[in-house]
Amino acid sequence: MKYLCQVWFEPSVLERMSEGEKTRLDKDSLAYDEDLVASGHMIRAEALQSPKSAVTVRVRNGEMSVTDGPYAETKEQLGGFILIDAKDLNDAIRVAAGIPLAKLGSIEVRPIYTFG
Repeated sequence: MKYLCQVWFEPSVLERMSEGEKTRLDKDSLAYDEDLVASGHMIRAEALQSPKSAVTVRVRNGEMSVTDGPYAETKEQLGGFILIDAKDLNDAIRVAAGIPLAKLGSIEVRPIYTFG
């Protein structure tokens, strides 16, 4: 079954990190991605640009509005995702717990909806 692991964290946490800490986090994240590929769990992983680059689009009553930035009532912002193939939710949770950014933020694990 496919699961989306959404990586959420407070951007200010990363902004306060030293260049060495950021480099270590990047290396740890890429190494974990390689582990997921080797184990057969990885389908796709991508990091997102800063939430400052986001726009939010809404259509209400046929009218479109665009707002700068993400629309969230939380300090944590979506920073990336890993799409995995796991045998069940417990397996997906185990995989999510290994994501290095889980130590700084949170990982939302959600099953992919299959149409039909």
